[in-house]
Amino acid sequence: MIFVKAFIVGGLICVIGQLLLDKTKLTPARILVLFVCLGVLFGGVGVYDKLVEFAGAGASVPLLGFGNALADGVRQAIREQGAIGIITGGFTACAGGVTVAVVSALITALIAKPKDK
Repeated sequence: MIFVKAFIVGGLICVIGQLLLDKTKLTPARILVLFVCLGVLFGGVGVYDKLVEFAGAGASVPLLGFGNALADGVRQAIREQGAIGIITGGFTACAGGVTVAVVSALITALIAKPKDK
């Protein structure tokens, strides 16, 4: 049943993104930033954790989940380090995912040999 919940929640997040693309003049980059900021906001007030508990990866993998991870990292770092955690928490919480993205992009660039148009 968790797969169905993940599919439905993840699909609804994607539908919202597609509707924003189709019905507004927002660019993909602005929608990306909007989703990450909403994830931080919802994670900061504790709403997004309930959605992740319900839908699992359907809620934790999309961009909203990245924003939620940033908020969780900041919250935990503030508890452990105090005010400096506001600055360091997000970096610490998401360092692994960002590192994988950068290394994957580097490997792809080395293998693909892109050409200018």
